[in-house]
Amino acid sequence: MIAVGLGLLAALLWGLHDYCVRILASRADALALLVLVFIVGAVLMAPFALISDGWDHFTPITLGFSLVSGLFYAIGAYGLYCAFAIGPVRLVAPICGAYPLLSVAFHMMRGGEAGALVWLGVLAVVIGISMVTRGEAEEGAGRRMLAVLWSLLAAIGFAFTFGFSQWAAETAPETPVIWMARLMAVTAVLIAVLMRGVSITPIFAMARTALLLGTLDTVALMAVAHAGGFPHAEYAPVTASMFGIVTVLLAWKFLKEAMRPIQWIGIMASFGGLALLSLV
Repeated sequence: MIAVGLGLLAALLWGLHDYCVRILASRADALALLVLVFIVGAVLMAPFALISDGWDHFTPITLGFSLVSGLFYAIGAYGLYCAFAIGPVRLVAPICGAYPLLSVAFHMMRGGEAGALVWLGVLAVVIGISMVTRGEAEEGAGRRMLAVLWSLLAAIGFAFTFGFSQWAAETAPETPVIWMARLMAVTAVLIAVLMRGVSITPIFAMARTALLLGTLDTVALMAVAHAGGFPHAEYAPVTASMFGIVTVLLAWKFLKEAMRPIQWIGIMASFGGLALLSLV
């Protein structure tokens, strides 16, 4: 299925993106790094968005949903960067990747239905996340809880990002919708930087890194958006949420973050639940 394949591509790209964030987030202010990453993404998407057909289909409601989507993306990305700055990946990634649970809730709020298979998937994800969290050492529990809270904020942000962007894409093409959302995300982080008085000058030394992160993020978003033209497009964002397992495996392999058996089981249960959701 093409939509699932595009979702898997996005998962690989976002998994590599988040692995890079895990390495870099503790070295730079999250907001300052997001400014460069979002600007890179907006510039890369501009040619595709501007030549896209369907701009005449934008209504005030479509534009509003697109902008709200961008605001939630900025919130989600900031939560993710802060969560990865604390770590470890094996705790943070599964929680951030559990946003389809909230996506299902968003779908139901709009009048959709969720059958037994959906709830089985939800239960598997929740149990898996609790197993991953329980597998963490008790020391540093305060920092662990803070990482969990930032991860939950990221999951909420991403769930509403896809929820509102798909809602907007019902009346306008996906690429312009996502580009407008990205412009809103750039605006939001710039305002936050100005309000907090954060200096972005030191981040320019990481311009190549920002280019890499922005490219990975943008191509992943466009892969999910492109799935909108194929059957069962709703499977793409759910499949893309598997990015967490890519990040965890990269951290285990290259950052030498230890994995306990219960956490391996929890990760398999969590992402197995997401796989079940993709079958609905």
